Amino acid sequence: MNMPHSQADPSQSHHPISREASWGYDSRMISYIQNAAAHGLYEIRGLGAKRRLPHFDDLVFLGSSLSRYPLEGYREKCTTKTILGTRYATKPIELEIPITIAGMSFGSLSANVKEALGLAATAVGTSTTTGDGGMTPEERLSSKTLIYQCLPSRYGFNPDDVRKADAIEIVIGQGAKPGGGGMLLGQKINPRVAEMRTLPEGVDQRSACRHPDWTGPDDLTIKIQELRELTDWEKPIYVKVGASRTFNDVKLAVHAGADVIVVDGMQGGTAATQTVFIEHVGIPTLAAVRQAVDALEDLNMKGKVQLIVSGGIRTGADVAKAIAMGADAVSIGQGILIALGCNSETYIQQGEHHSAVEDYAAIDTAPGYCHHCHTGKCPVGVTTQDAILEKRLEPEVGARRVQNYLKTLNMELTTIARACGKQNVHHLEREDLVALTVEAAAMARLPLAGTSWVPGWQ
Repeated sequence: MNMPHSQADPSQSHHPISREASWGYDSRMISYIQNAAAHGLYEIRGLGAKRRLPHFDDLVFLGSSLSRYPLEGYREKCTTKTILGTRYATKPIELEIPITIAGMSFGSLSANVKEALGLAATAVGTSTTTGDGGMTPEERLSSKTLIYQCLPSRYGFNPDDVRKADAIEIVIGQGAKPGGGGMLLGQKINPRVAEMRTLPEGVDQRSACRHPDWTGPDDLTIKIQELRELTDWEKPIYVKVGASRTFNDVKLAVHAGADVIVVDGMQGGTAATQTVFIEHVGIPTLAAVRQAVDALEDLNMKGKVQLIVSGGIRTGADVAKAIAMGADAVSIGQGILIALGCNSETYIQQGEHHSAVEDYAAIDTAPGYCHHCHTGKCPVGVTTQDAILEKRLEPEVGARRVQNYLKTLNMELTTIARACGKQNVHHLEREDLVALTVEAAAMARLPLAGTSWVPGWQ
């Protein structure tokens, strides 16, 4: 007698049986639990979230047709000039393009890389940012426009270097780890890094998760005033927040006196932090930019306080969408590292390509899968302080690659702007966008493509 299908012996079934244990316990989850049980330690890694999140890819532009006239790409100009810090600073930042390089520290990156980023930013007329750990002479000399970060750790913080900078960025949080401090493991703390940060050589460093001299927005106001006095009110003051309670955080930063707000979504990367932070803390950039713009508009400060968006910006299309949603500029970190050669099969020296595959295998990974920035063993010389490995990234070669990347992004940005009939990329607007998914439409508060429906609002 045949058994009912629901009671059939699985071993006799002709249907393929899933190799996973059950829903919620796939091979990755089983590996996580087994490693936790064996070692009692959480995972630390670099780069950003690996889960699929709503993103700018879920938006598309409404290009011109009969109801809108496009601009002719070879005859009509589309300007990209961007000015940041116009609220209080007597010397605002003037950039040729609205694409900046995010703060990545000397320590997480080599001195050669920091120099390369300065050279590339100068060549295309944009800014780069110091990151934690202070300012290196190479970085200042190579960078026409350099933003100096003031982080909770205060590692390498030097008032004389603050005066040498073109703007100051007070970092409250980072998109990959809002509410958490940075990490720099001992294998990356060589003698020079240790001296700059006043740390013992070769010992793991954990940065503070909050600034030591304030407990709330009133204290932030005092800190901003101190930095203004230190720089004679010349330099713009940025305030950077990791995307979480973005609407309220932006409002508080504006009330504290910020010239520029930087909002970093959870798709942002990091040199090293707990995987649980990267994957489970914060909100997607798509949702954060809309909340930030709402806050500025609610205060009637849109255009008076500039907004920089970061976290998962990779292409010129991403840049255009962020600007259309209300950003004045974007900041890029992970894309810059990949342009330098991160996750490449080769490292490049003056036109010669040298295989790095064996070095990836030595740290139990492969090109395209590497997130081992925290180990200091970067096969292509980007995220390392090793005296041999760091030579694999020559400043001139790295600068040329980053320059090409930024130029490409800017060309894509202006191509889209022209297609929407804009003579200035800052004229892109929300009306130019629609969403492809219900989730993206709700987060960005944009209509679902082909409809006038904004989920949750209409």
